[in-house]
Amino acid sequence: MQRSLSILIRNMLLAAGAAGVILAAAQARAAEPPSATTPSQLPPAPFAYGSDPYGPRVSMIATAAPLPQAPYWEGNEFQGGDAGDVGTTSARVKDLIDIEGVRENQLVGYGLVVGLNGTGDSLNASPFTRQSLTAMLERMGVNTRGATLRTKNVAAVMVTASLPPFSTQGTRIDITVSAMGDATSLQGGTLLVTPLLGADGEVYAVGQGPVAVIGFQAEGNAAKIVRGVPTTGRISNGAVVEREIEFALSGMSTVRLSLRNPDLTTARRIASAINTLLGGAASEPVDPATVQLTIPPNYRSNIVRLLTEIEQLRVQPDVAAKIVIDERSGIIVMGREVRVATVAVAQGNLTVTISEEPIVSQPTEFSDGQTVVVPRTTVSVDDESYRQLAVVKQGVTLQELVDGLNALGIGPRDLIGILQAIKAAGALQAEIEVM
Repeated sequence: MQRSLSILIRNMLLAAGAAGVILAAAQARAAEPPSATTPSQLPPAPFAYGSDPYGPRVSMIATAAPLPQAPYWEGNEFQGGDAGDVGTTSARVKDLIDIEGVRENQLVGYGLVVGLNGTGDSLNASPFTRQSLTAMLERMGVNTRGATLRTKNVAAVMVTASLPPFSTQGTRIDITVSAMGDATSLQGGTLLVTPLLGADGEVYAVGQGPVAVIGFQAEGNAAKIVRGVPTTGRISNGAVVEREIEFALSGMSTVRLSLRNPDLTTARRIASAINTLLGGAASEPVDPATVQLTIPPNYRSNIVRLLTEIEQLRVQPDVAAKIVIDERSGIIVMGREVRVATVAVAQGNLTVTISEEPIVSQPTEFSDGQTVVVPRTTVSVDDESYRQLAVVKQGVTLQELVDGLNALGIGPRDLIGILQAIKAAGALQAEIEVM
């Protein structure tokens, strides 16, 4: 019993000594001057408290704003420089420009599609089909001069294709086949060998193969149904490139970058981003649609590497305030930079309704009268006089502008006229393009 009591007293003394050491260390730390990293020197964070029966609770934690960072590369993307606000609306330079000289070339050809199931051209109504069929058979050694051809299984077609840049001999490209005559469908047909010509008249590819048609047509004695366009088809990898277009990219000392959407601000941002990447004034905007790049000496032997690095730069394209209107379909597209001053708008339509409800007038019994139809016309006019002036307030965002226009309670077609009237009043700071 005495041994257990002594052990308990010893443990209590050890605990009291440890508490004294901890208290002394805390007092010594409190007496020291605060260091540069002491949290007491930081400004208090703005906390937001909500009403709670158990006391205030933190609903928002403030974080320090990051310091501005110098231009740098992140992965394969270059960040920084005078490239606008690089953010969610930024785009790669690759998606904004075309390299002058690196482009597609259009090819066209004339040929025949055979093997149609009675849906081809009528030879009497399409003389060019008859002449082409006769000439083709003569090249095959078959003489049909003076003979009467009665076939509905052949159709004259135009064949189009796009020759990609740097295509080599033997490369296959897709082609599109379109009927020229009165053929009703190209389904099941096969395109015969057709040379495809460029703008200079030279043959650059040769096409042939079965035509794939998406649309179809079915008809009976009293009804017909058509889905899609059965007179147009496509042949995947249907043409073989026979001639290459010479273009020496490696021997160029300057390269011109053409903007797909010409804009002075976007051209300046692209040139600034390129100069930040190369560390010098290697590029400059020539006009809103062109940025001229001088190849640095260390890239003369590998221009492809330079263009690859430039294509991955990100800039924020500047978009002009524009409203695009398609009056035929009633489509309205507004850019985010569209702004409108405070205006009052009243809109109303004059609607005249005329309804004819004839009534039958019958004579009384045993009379000599006749039954006649008496016309009865009802005319009503609705000038929508209940509609009053509505104020469209000045908006700083596209959403506020849309909300103000929607408050008028009108349809897209009426909105087209209102936008044009606001523009004429000088309150709409945007360009209106009517398609």
